[in-house]
Amino acid sequence: MPDIPWLENNDNQFPDVELALTDPDGLLAVGGELSVARLLNAYRRGIFPWYEEGQPVLWWSPNPRCVLYPDQMHVSRSLKKTLRKNRFKITFDTAFTEVITHCANIRIDQGGTWITSDIMTAFQQLHALGVAHSVEVWDFSSEQPQLVGGVYGIAMGKVFFGESMFSRCTDASKIALYHLCQQLQAWGFNLIDCQVDSEHLQSLGTQTLTRIQFIKHLDDAIDDPQHSHWNRE
Repeated sequence: MPDIPWLENNDNQFPDVELALTDPDGLLAVGGELSVARLLNAYRRGIFPWYEEGQPVLWWSPNPRCVLYPDQMHVSRSLKKTLRKNRFKITFDTAFTEVITHCANIRIDQGGTWITSDIMTAFQQLHALGVAHSVEVWDFSSEQPQLVGGVYGIAMGKVFFGESMFSRCTDASKIALYHLCQQLQAWGFNLIDCQVDSEHLQSLGTQTLTRIQFIKHLDDAIDDPQHSHWNRE
């Protein structure tokens, strides 16, 4: 394997994304801490952390990049039927810690997670700064409202960088994504970054962009990494 740049804690810079490996696809650099400044710089440049507990931080910029245009989400017949029932209540940014915790726990049950304790701490800091956000799906059919689905990610400019979603009942994560897409359209966002392609994401309407196309989109859509069209009101 070619030498991979090792990042120092006091340096928030990254190698050019075009230097990322093709095998494994997109691995760009290793190391460094998950500071707010480093994370903002990373996402602005189309780079994200993805690693497991016990590993150094691994930084990625895959090619191609999986994306979803908010107005092009595929809504299946069964999902349309569920949405018409209005069974669930949708909220934004009311339970960020719970959403990211559920996302981590579900993936542990599936054999592992990249949502490490350091990732959770870093994203909670980003949430406190108004950069990271969540969508929550609540079931009010019992005496105590239950959080049954959600999605979280980072908002910069007109781009939402989706990180993970979870579901504790049928279609709950898709319902969260649907309402996220609806709200992003209303706020003027034009792209959701889904990172790595999969059959499941394709079923929701995603498509792929080359790395060059994706970075060009970020350049056009993001001026200040700490400013976005997300309306916290």
